[in-house]
Amino acid sequence: MLSRLAILLDSIKFAHSIFALPFALVAMIVAAGGWPGWRVAGLIVLCMVAARSAAMAFNRIVDREIDANNPRTRNRPTVTGAVSLRFAQFFFLVASAIYWAATWFLNTVCFILALPVLAILLGYSLSKRFTALCHFWLGLSLGLAPIAAHLAVRGDLKPLAGLGARWGLPVELFPILLCVTVVCWVSGFDLIYACQDYDADCRDSRLHSTPKSLGIVNALRLSSVLHALAVVLLVATGYYAGMGVWYYLATGAIAALLSYGHWIVSPTDLTRVNVAFFTVNGMVSLLLLASVVIERMLLKP
Repeated sequence: MLSRLAILLDSIKFAHSIFALPFALVAMIVAAGGWPGWRVAGLIVLCMVAARSAAMAFNRIVDREIDANNPRTRNRPTVTGAVSLRFAQFFFLVASAIYWAATWFLNTVCFILALPVLAILLGYSLSKRFTALCHFWLGLSLGLAPIAAHLAVRGDLKPLAGLGARWGLPVELFPILLCVTVVCWVSGFDLIYACQDYDADCRDSRLHSTPKSLGIVNALRLSSVLHALAVVLLVATGYYAGMGVWYYLATGAIAALLSYGHWIVSPTDLTRVNVAFFTVNGMVSLLLLASVVIERMLLKP
């Protein structure tokens, strides 16, 4: 059983929880005005990892036939039989139950919203069957993380002192700005990643994607626009929250990393997509988290 679990965790890219988790932790730190305590932080991490694991397991379950017809994915263990359908279903149910149970220990709002949020996460795996905007669905799925983390700490979206209250807003804008930033960032890098499946998508009339609809060249251009917008939103978020020099240094580094990711990928050369997708974007989220830890925890007066 442990060997099958290890194979499945590798298949669902368990380590890639790092993409959205740092954004959730950023929202958590800002909402708490620092460190919220190990209990809340641990529950947020548990919810994030369990929800993503459930969503990825669901993806492997419902996409087995599609994966089998794609050269890039035909060796996934749920296709080859290295992991049985029953075991994948069991893992999905356990991960979903852990996520839902963990929200109960946060607050009532998180518990009530837990299943609707999970439905959005699971819906991404089905979205490619009816819309070319599935990349934005993925962006929204990860973009909900900052709002969820904020609600886990505060239980509502009332304006925070020094943030929303300072600007005279009726709701706290920080997690919402982060949400929109993540939507642009994730949608942008998923467009790059989806270019690898252009031929497979074109062969299957059931599947939809932006590269298939607009072509690889235009998909990569749209990705560039989305990443430029994400950087602008990061700057705007920092200004709104009164961030300091470390935050803006990180934002500059993020802009450079995203530019590098686009530089190494072209319509005629997709061989370095994994570098642009995994390495670059993992560093993006960690840089932002590090800067906010410095600004809001280490340098906090």
